Amino acid sequence: MEENTYPILDKITSPDVLKGLSDEETQALCAELRRFLVDKVSKSGGHLASNLGAVEISVAIHKVFDLPRDRVIFDVGHQSYVHKILSGRRDFDTLRKPGGLSGFEKMSESEYDAFGTGHASTSVSAALGYAEADKLCGRDNYTVVVLGDGAFTGGMVHEALNNCKKDLRLIVILNENEMSISKNAGAFANHIAHMRSSRRYLRFKRVTTRLFSKIPFIGAPTLRLLRSCKRYIKNALYGGVYFEDIGLKYLGPADGNDCATVEYLLEEAKRRNTSVILHLRTVKGKGYPPAEENPSAYHLVGSDYSGNFSEHFGKTLCELARDDSKICAITAAMQDGVGLSDFAKNFPDRFFDVGIAEPHALTFAAGLAAAGMKPYAAIYSTFIQRSYDNILHDIALQKLPVRIIVDRAALATGDGATHHGIFDVSFLSAIPNLCIFAPATFESLDRFLRASAETALPMVIRYPNMKENDRIKAAFFREESNETVARADFADPEENLAVIITYGKITTEALAAAEKLRAQGIPCGVILLETLKPYSVVADKVARLLPKHAAAVVFLEEGIKSGGAGMLTFDALRKRHGAQMANKQTELLAIDDNFVIPTQNEPIYRTAGISANDLLRTMVHLLAEIKKNISSDS
Repeated sequence: MEENTYPILDKITSPDVLKGLSDEETQALCAELRRFLVDKVSKSGGHLASNLGAVEISVAIHKVFDLPRDRVIFDVGHQSYVHKILSGRRDFDTLRKPGGLSGFEKMSESEYDAFGTGHASTSVSAALGYAEADKLCGRDNYTVVVLGDGAFTGGMVHEALNNCKKDLRLIVILNENEMSISKNAGAFANHIAHMRSSRRYLRFKRVTTRLFSKIPFIGAPTLRLLRSCKRYIKNALYGGVYFEDIGLKYLGPADGNDCATVEYLLEEAKRRNTSVILHLRTVKGKGYPPAEENPSAYHLVGSDYSGNFSEHFGKTLCELARDDSKICAITAAMQDGVGLSDFAKNFPDRFFDVGIAEPHALTFAAGLAAAGMKPYAAIYSTFIQRSYDNILHDIALQKLPVRIIVDRAALATGDGATHHGIFDVSFLSAIPNLCIFAPATFESLDRFLRASAETALPMVIRYPNMKENDRIKAAFFREESNETVARADFADPEENLAVIITYGKITTEALAAAEKLRAQGIPCGVILLETLKPYSVVADKVARLLPKHAAAVVFLEEGIKSGGAGMLTFDALRKRHGAQMANKQTELLAIDDNFVIPTQNEPIYRTAGISANDLLRTMVHLLAEIKKNISSDS
């Protein structure tokens, strides 16, 4: 029974109970929390390894600070699960399910979530805003940030630190669990690091500072000399002086998996009454041997992405790179996610993981292209939003042939609104000189990738996080063809009264709706687009495919309506083929001005209003209106 499995955790009914635990009870609680995470997350899916490593940090924060009056912001939110548990959210059976517990911090979910997260490197900026507001309002709240070393590579972190003043109640915990940020000069450096984070050292430092400050004439100069020597030695050993050079107090590095140490250092940080960087080192996957041995494999559990578009992209790019030494690959801390692991192994000199720095990734790619290389920048749709100006100004304006690979281009059921890939078509369509492609099969992806190697203009290739869909292949790829713009699935082109135009993963919904219409005696066909832009090219192809008897045409899109492919395709059709479209009624079914926040126990397409049933109702209504108009005219 669960109540016997977590005896201490079950007693945590208020912050006061947690604060009253002894060191031994706290250690036992940490062990229970790890068992809880392994048990629940292995079933529900989610970010496991990062949370296992941050257990002691989360427990210590809840013990030392007065939450939610004080605030904690976990960068990205991958490490916030224990924080959720300790703040009364233990329903992990709903984790990352529509309408269930968010996989990240979410302000509308709990007063303990001070700021919504999901994208990396935003925490320090948000926390700085909180801290400055507290100062202006005369409040004595503390704001705490938990920042992973991966997120530390993001430029926003350093922009925020550059603007961070000393006189703030801001504590930034740098959780180093995988990428080595600080220098390490062996056993002696480790000994000094341990000594600097010990209680005796910190007490000794306070006493000596007070002592030298009271000595007339020589006290202050001597103290400055000692501090200068200390900073020189510290920088030579492990580089923590970076933070002090920009005016922030630095504590650490220390063992972030020792709860007593973390508690003491957090109390010490509070005593400093200034902005503090606390550098902790943790073991990703701590307490669960499989995750400790292979933290990357246990970063996100419960999802099988093998054999998907990302993996196939990486495989094909490797094949192209063997014959073309100019091909390079770029990713922003998502080597495995975008399928570039094999490329990194086979072509290490031509592979660039720039960290969580998407704007840099795209301008870097522009520089490579300008120098005659053939860069492929593979980034998730939701993260490429960060690179808009770089794509517009540095790539498209200069007509540099950068191949932008947009991964995860669709609604994100598990991660929710922060990760939906539904905006890229709309905002990329507004940029001149860009071509946009949406391959529906691996064969189509290969065709576009091979063509892209010889392109002279920037291009975008977008695809969802899924495997090939047999239903889509059977409907549109029955015969071998080099067609790259659009394909049609018409039972009888002469009789098609209703036509659905679509692209991407949601094509399955279009096919399902077409079947239901046919079952009702309404001839219906589907046009699948694999080229989205240039829209003039798309419009000309669609006009040739549209049956002359088609009375109702609905564009179904798993993307934002405003400025999306449907709106722009219909606009091009009316401009270029006005006479043909004059006798047809059109409707656009897309995501209409909302973020699609999942509702519990409801399929995501229904929440978005773009399901097969939504499409069916739209088409039936449109045909009824046409029939009514014909009747009134007669």
